Amino acid sequence: MTALPAMLFAQSLDTLPAPGAPRPFVTPVPHVETLDNGLRVVVASRRTLPLVTIQLLVRSGAETDPPALAGLADLTAGLLTKGTTTRSATQIADAAEALGGELASGAGWDRSQVSLTVTRPHAAAALALVADVVLHPRFAARELARARRQAQDHLAVTMGDPGSLARLAVDRAAFGDGAFGHPAGGTPGSLARMTRGDIVAQHQAWYRPDNATLILTGDLDADEARWLAVAAFGAWARPAAALPAAGVDGTRRVAPASVVLTLPDAGQAGIALAAPTIARDAADYHPGVIANAILGGGYSSRLNQELRIRRGLTYGVGSSLDARRGGGVWRIAAQTKNASVAEFVQVTLDEVARMSTSAPSAAELEARKMTVIGAVSRRYETTASLAGVIAGFEATGIAPAEMARTVAALEAVTADDVLAFARTHWDPAALAIVVAGDASVADALRTRHPGLRVVASDALDLDRADLTRATPAARPSSR
Repeated sequence: MTALPAMLFAQSLDTLPAPGAPRPFVTPVPHVETLDNGLRVVVASRRTLPLVTIQLLVRSGAETDPPALAGLADLTAGLLTKGTTTRSATQIADAAEALGGELASGAGWDRSQVSLTVTRPHAAAALALVADVVLHPRFAARELARARRQAQDHLAVTMGDPGSLARLAVDRAAFGDGAFGHPAGGTPGSLARMTRGDIVAQHQAWYRPDNATLILTGDLDADEARWLAVAAFGAWARPAAALPAAGVDGTRRVAPASVVLTLPDAGQAGIALAAPTIARDAADYHPGVIANAILGGGYSSRLNQELRIRRGLTYGVGSSLDARRGGGVWRIAAQTKNASVAEFVQVTLDEVARMSTSAPSAAELEARKMTVIGAVSRRYETTASLAGVIAGFEATGIAPAEMARTVAALEAVTADDVLAFARTHWDPAALAIVVAGDASVADALRTRHPGLRVVASDALDLDRADLTRATPAARPSSR
């Protein structure tokens, strides 16, 4: 084989090919219809591979958890695949494996779901399996006990990590006992309180065809999908009683709190800030997405540039805009050295304030828009991720047809739109602040945050709006 001359090789490295023309982004147009029992069926055909993703979405989730039972929706959804009236958990897993897929279930805000991806010839059998676990769960006591232990173990690990603990507690500091204040995965107290009766009641109240959407994506058309949907779910009876009203909104119930959660021997501090924000159907949702990307969405965001690159205070910081059906939660989270906490918090608040006074440059705006649009387009690459996108629209009450307008809506966002969003929605004083770390961080924070509360880790209670375990009443004297 003849070697290339060294000069030619060097030139090939120095001379990059010109970029090709952008390829058009084509979004599948979902077909939507409603069966006689009220079940919505959404179909997005993609005939490139012989794969079909099935997702049964119940349009209710953590927002329906009773006040004392945080995590009930999540535990209920997780138990669906752990046994039905005719199959054990092992038999369900074996059946999914025989179909070449993995059956998954879970819940979050505004949603509970079961999903399975299989090859096209197995679509009917896969739908029958999904229908069985959704319609006929056993909720066996043994499986409930196992699921409870797993959730408690996971929570114990989470609460021992400063960053995870701060993120877990910050919603309580922001919303108090409001619907968005509790952890969707539960608390040590709520998990211990849950009974099989609670699980059964949750399933009976919300798992009904007129509160559900069957999402089918992949190698099938609307007619095939309807036939499959009727065969699997057509006999699912709609209850005579009206669907319960969740009545959820994201309003704040308390003033934003500043809290230090002390963790003995914490080598680093976890920091989380949170405040209420817009619902998914807000008119300025897409400007909010771009504003969030500029502030804390990725390596080139303002927060990361200032806190990591310029000051070296963290390995990474991020913000998120969690827009839900009844409101939303805006968060910022990171970890830093205990000695850097006060500086970190102040710089973060200053950057939030700067979003309302410093419009993005044309280059900054374009770069962050392209990052967001690229992430959106990647979510359409597989049948499973496409089903997830549709589920997000359905769960938050947005018509799936809006998928086709997402990229154009993001492209249309201007610098003035970003500035207006920040001025309207992002007040640094509205942010609750939670720091989990060494007790020494409290003294440094108290100067700028005089209302700061300090809660020892052994006195932490995630079920209470003030995050502090109630002190037992003193016993009356016998004298």
